[in-house]
Amino acid sequence: MDNITFTPPAISDLKDMLNKSNEQYGDKVAYQIKNKDGSFTYYTYKDVYSIVEGLGTSLVNMGLKGKKIAIIGGNCFEWEIAYLSIVCGTGIVVPIDKTLPENELKSVIERSGVNAIFYTEKYREVLTRIKFSSHNNLRHLISMELEQHCGGVYSQRELASYGRHLIDAGFTEYTDAKINPYTMNIMLFTSGTTSRSKVVALSQNNICTNLLDIDKKLDITSDDVFLSYLPLNHVFECTVGFLFPIYKGAKIVFAEGTRKIVKNLHDYNVTFFACVPAIYEMIFSHVSKALAKANKVDRINQLKTLYPNATMEERKELFKEIHDMLGGNIRYFISGAAPLDPTIEGRFRALGLNILQFYGLTETAPIVSMSTSRHHKLGSVGRSAPSVEARIANPDENGVGELVVRGPNVMLGYYDNEEATAEVLQNGWFHTGDLARIDEDGYIYICGRQKSVIVLKNGKNIFPEEMENIVNKIEGVQESLIYGKPHGADKDDLRIYAKIVYDQDTMERVYRVSDEHDIKKALFQEVKAVNRTFPAYKAIRGIVVSKEPLIKTATNKIKRQEEMKTL
Repeated sequence: MDNITFTPPAISDLKDMLNKSNEQYGDKVAYQIKNKDGSFTYYTYKDVYSIVEGLGTSLVNMGLKGKKIAIIGGNCFEWEIAYLSIVCGTGIVVPIDKTLPENELKSVIERSGVNAIFYTEKYREVLTRIKFSSHNNLRHLISMELEQHCGGVYSQRELASYGRHLIDAGFTEYTDAKINPYTMNIMLFTSGTTSRSKVVALSQNNICTNLLDIDKKLDITSDDVFLSYLPLNHVFECTVGFLFPIYKGAKIVFAEGTRKIVKNLHDYNVTFFACVPAIYEMIFSHVSKALAKANKVDRINQLKTLYPNATMEERKELFKEIHDMLGGNIRYFISGAAPLDPTIEGRFRALGLNILQFYGLTETAPIVSMSTSRHHKLGSVGRSAPSVEARIANPDENGVGELVVRGPNVMLGYYDNEEATAEVLQNGWFHTGDLARIDEDGYIYICGRQKSVIVLKNGKNIFPEEMENIVNKIEGVQESLIYGKPHGADKDDLRIYAKIVYDQDTMERVYRVSDEHDIKKALFQEVKAVNRTFPAYKAIRGIVVSKEPLIKTATNKIKRQEEMKTL
């Protein structure tokens, strides 16, 4: 475990966090919001504190004290204000995936028992239909966009304003509310179809533990600027990209979409960005194309050769023009929620871009381990966080086994599901379901999901994620899925196959093929070359090709079981 360098202020709960941020950073800008006309609106920490108090007071006045309240919509200031107003004295927050189809949204509302929901206007029609269904407790619709109450729908802005009047008149039930940090305050649905997904019950202590752990490892200050992109209903973005900057008094800005991430990094002078590997691959591709267009690739490669032992600070100066493309102020790129290709990680670091891996799960609020500026190894997700213990259960001859962890960040359990809780929480240890190894220095390496492992008849284990990383390096391959296919009548005698998603333009440009039959032949020749680097039992025996992206979660993890149904 790394030596703790920074001494964060203690917080007991999220209300305490907001109070202290208001006291310490009151006049600093908390949010910079871009308006439709290109102008900006700024909210200080005093503004945030006042709006949250007003909105929370109105929610309590509506009879929502102790109730479950959902939020659905894209990342925005109003989403985060709604979240804070719920957890700082009203009830239990239920963040909902904005991509859910109507039937699954209906199921989430029914299963969670929410009494109110904050939403952006695109969901108004479907939520109105759901509200008047007889199978839920939904009573209040609160629009994050309406200026005034309209047609039985509340305006979030008007509620916040009215709540301030209530406070001035002496209504202090919300402002005086005491938080129990050890009871369920956050309900999160895991990825997958809603009927099978589990509901993770988190406490404020779970979240606050993570905030303190991150602060002990990263030297973030109130001068930092965080770019928010990943869905806020996902605990990685919520903890790292929203609550952590609030805790530190930093500024939050919102990405305008995938295609504008690089521009946003530059225009907002972003210093901190937490995202998934696919976005970092996109950023690297953007930088590479810009260098190629300016005929600077050879010079960059020459600098890498001339200064192989340069420090990160020295590399930042050597490759200043690359840093300038990204705004010139990036301090931390944080990669999480999915495995980061060590090749991409190495390329970023070679250019002086400080990319670090975080690892965790919804059930751990989410951080289990993290790399730091001083302590990192390529391919590793770092060492366990300061408050977390991690070990390998039942390791094989290579030290690979299930990663199990314990600490105050581990969930209370799965809501209303004692059987599922008992499966993963055993003798105080949470069983992550991830296969990993831990080296002699305490660095954790994730090998893949235990449920994804392909067990061959000879007893050998295949970790599909590892093989997919290699197949994905083939020119023209956008992504791949490694799976086991029965050989003959024996269902237990598996052979390794791959589904490959290809890029049509690359296939035409590099391989001179456009017909899918010819594309398959060309790619299989490349796969055969890859096979020569594998032991015989790992050889890929056949491939399926497609232009359609693989089915994924909101954070870009492949839904393997769903994808297998299409084969």
